[in-house]
Amino acid sequence: MEHTLPQRWDLEALFPGGSESAEFAAFLRSLEEDIAALQKKVANPELDLEQKQPFLELVTDVQSIAVRIRQAGAFISCLTAQDVKDEAAKQLGGRVKSLSAAYSAVLSGWDEHLQKIGETQWSALLADERIAPIAFSLEERRRRAQDKLPPAQEVLATELAVDGYHAWQDLYNTVVGRIGIEVELDGEKKTLSAGQAANLMSHPDRSVRERVFGLWKQAWGEQAELCAHALNHLGGFRLALYRQRGWDSVLREPLEIGRMQEQTLDAMWQAINNRTEKLVAYLNRKAKLLGVDKLSWYDIGAPIGKETKKVSYDEAAAMIVEQFGRFNPKMAEFAKMAFDDAWIEAEDRPGKRPGGFCTSFPVSRQSRIFMTYAGNASNVSTLAHELGHAYHQQVMWNLPPLSQNYAMNVAETASTFAEMILADAAVKQAKDKEERLSLLEDKLQSVVAFFMNIQARFLFEKEFYERRKQGLVRAAELDELMVAAQKQAFGDALAEYEPHFWASKLHFYITTYPFYNFPYTFGYLFSLSVYARALEEGESFAPKYDALLQDTGRMRVEDLAKKHLDADVTTVEFWQKAVDLAVADIDEFLRLTE
Repeated sequence: MEHTLPQRWDLEALFPGGSESAEFAAFLRSLEEDIAALQKKVANPELDLEQKQPFLELVTDVQSIAVRIRQAGAFISCLTAQDVKDEAAKQLGGRVKSLSAAYSAVLSGWDEHLQKIGETQWSALLADERIAPIAFSLEERRRRAQDKLPPAQEVLATELAVDGYHAWQDLYNTVVGRIGIEVELDGEKKTLSAGQAANLMSHPDRSVRERVFGLWKQAWGEQAELCAHALNHLGGFRLALYRQRGWDSVLREPLEIGRMQEQTLDAMWQAINNRTEKLVAYLNRKAKLLGVDKLSWYDIGAPIGKETKKVSYDEAAAMIVEQFGRFNPKMAEFAKMAFDDAWIEAEDRPGKRPGGFCTSFPVSRQSRIFMTYAGNASNVSTLAHELGHAYHQQVMWNLPPLSQNYAMNVAETASTFAEMILADAAVKQAKDKEERLSLLEDKLQSVVAFFMNIQARFLFEKEFYERRKQGLVRAAELDELMVAAQKQAFGDALAEYEPHFWASKLHFYITTYPFYNFPYTFGYLFSLSVYARALEEGESFAPKYDALLQDTGRMRVEDLAKKHLDADVTTVEFWQKAVDLAVADIDEFLRLTE
């Protein structure tokens, strides 16, 4: 089928000229001036934030700069993702990081003022009709500030982080950009990026998967020492800062970012571990179907059956728009616009970074989606997933900027919900047993990813921090920790594991979010509960769904679940229902493959 939809995104509509954009340079200059002006205002000893007018003016300035920093950061993410060798974009990225650090320093000064406001006056300020819509965010900001170091020390830590902490993430990104994996396919030699090689791990031919996996391990093994340096120093920076703040748990920051209690997280893992045997039964059956005793790491994403049908990009788009429309016409219209207006970078070409993401441009009120589309079922899921993120952001645009800051765990709700709409529809519409089986299997691969793969990442990261407290952790030791975590999470169901997974997974190196793992599983299971409610209530649920999404930036997750689902997420029972919904597909899979 010929391509009619654009597969390269349009960044020109945002800032023409890419990394050489004069418009973007002017945007950064004006941002720099406004941050400096705000810095001056906050540093003024005469500033009295107990008065409503100056308080309101400052909040307006803070929000205006926040959206522009997000706009600039999103543009840099897009530039560096579409071309890992764009040196000018990397330089601009450094400048945006410096601006973010300067803005963070201003916010630390603002925090100092917030803490000085008396309780009575604070309540009066929040009751003002102009301030009430962002009361949750302001309360949260004030409370978090009281948990940190004195503002001057926080400012120093933020400034040092630019060339320390964040620089290690930059080094890691440079390492990834250098990786080229030379593969011979159909008699032709090709040099693949890490992202393209990862796509081949779901190739129907086991000998191809095995060969690529060997080359993959070799490529990451060669970079392991550099990656270990980056990981050790990232971890070391975090631990030192936590120690100074008097924080005793490495989970404190990610849980606070996710606005959730540790009890909620523990209940979720408990419910998953109650069903490990079910998942192992699925993996064992899959091994039998593939003709091996036990699956290896590179078999987990392998398709079942002889042939997997390639889905063209245009077909995938049509499918997504149609299925979104069955649930909510607004979602379908939105997806159609994203495809037509070139919001998506999907082209399969070298030089792109691996993975997929959705990023938002709050000044332009648009989003952009990045992925490498190769036509397999997993790519179709990724496309739906990222469009779910973009839709979530779309329903937030009319809220004040401070109320749009939803955390990653609930951010994964809309994306996973979108994936489920597609996966369920595909299984229902399957033409025969073979196709049904293949589609069911694709859904179960997601379950394995969320319950086992992500749990392995979580276990690895927890153990890494324990070791890091004692000193630097060598690359070989990181390999051992990774395999031990994988064995535990996968119930020892595999014949071969991936020791360098800690090196190849970008998520371990993201400085803005430690433990960039469990929020995915939370989002998946939380959205399963939301999806079950949507199936029960039918069309009438669509506006309720939008209302739930709008509250994701202005509530803690326990309150969000109570208000919109009348549920208690601190209990194993809540999560068990969702886990059992997910593993119900295993019973069907086992029945079909008897």
